[in-house]
Amino acid sequence: MSTDLKQVNKSKRNSQRNDKSNELKLVERLIKIGRVSKVTKGGKKLSFRAIVVVGDENGQVGVGVGKADDVVNAFKKAKADGRKNLINLPITKALSIPHDVTGSFGACKIIMRPSIEGSGVIAGGAVRTVLEVAGIKNVIAKQLGSNNILNNARAAVSALDNLTTRTEVAKKRD
Repeated sequence: MSTDLKQVNKSKRNSQRNDKSNELKLVERLIKIGRVSKVTKGGKKLSFRAIVVVGDENGQVGVGVGKADDVVNAFKKAKADGRKNLINLPITKALSIPHDVTGSFGACKIIMRPSIEGSGVIAGGAVRTVLEVAGIKNVIAKQLGSNNILNNARAAVSALDNLTTRTEVAKKRD
């Protein structure tokens, strides 16, 4: 009897491990590492800030920020933050977005328009990285306002979060 329970518990543990390994196949792309200095009584204290985009290249994307005393830990913290902030977005058969959309964060404003198949990602800076990690291959995007990399990345995620499909709109109307 007890051996049966042990085998059941062992199989449950193994299945949980396998589920986690299947879920976490995300692509991490580093946007920027910045060196930050803080002036204290004893002198200057250096730390690093990493901005990372995390996604599965199939409709999930998130932006994360991490600060630490060394680059490796800052990158790890940013990856963890990006995984916490993942959003899902609809992608068309042409690997584009369903409709025109705008997003803003702080002083940054991003305008995105769907594009024909084969045109590629026409965007600059952090917005291009966010779109590529999200799995969108054909889109036109323009940054307006500030050139702040972090705010532009967050504005792009905000714009992608505003995307809806026809079925979602039909459900809202009914």
